[in-house]
Amino acid sequence: MASQSPQTFANHVRFVPLYHFFVLPVMLVNFIWSLYSLRYGISFASIFNVVMAIALIVLALCARIFALKAQDRVIRLEMRLRMAEVLPSDLRARLPEFDIDQLISLRFASDAELPALARKVLDEKLNTRKTIKQMIQNWQGDYLRV
Repeated sequence: MASQSPQTFANHVRFVPLYHFFVLPVMLVNFIWSLYSLRYGISFASIFNVVMAIALIVLALCARIFALKAQDRVIRLEMRLRMAEVLPSDLRARLPEFDIDQLISLRFASDAELPALARKVLDEKLNTRKTIKQMIQNWQGDYLRV
């Protein structure tokens, strides 16, 4: 994507403005308002408004989590296919040893550095996303994330 600045470890976190800066704040304000409205008296309607506000927040969070889980599954498949092509045969045999966090983190590595990084991740049993991402020297941006 030519219009975007190059992605790095420092700026790779994705914010969706409509979701993070509109939907979630509005849901939170709605929840706080429904709690505040209880000061006028507890009734079925006021309690239902609080429960509905909580349900809307849970719905918004679940929608985000479901989208991220689907994305993680696609990344897992993509990385297994990519690694099958890029890794040497001894590491290809170890593909089932990679967990989802390792695969998700390694997706930012270039093809040239992927074999050495993959070996290090498996040999040292590294599984923290942040740690693995920080080891990447030649960052390959992922601009199609959810």
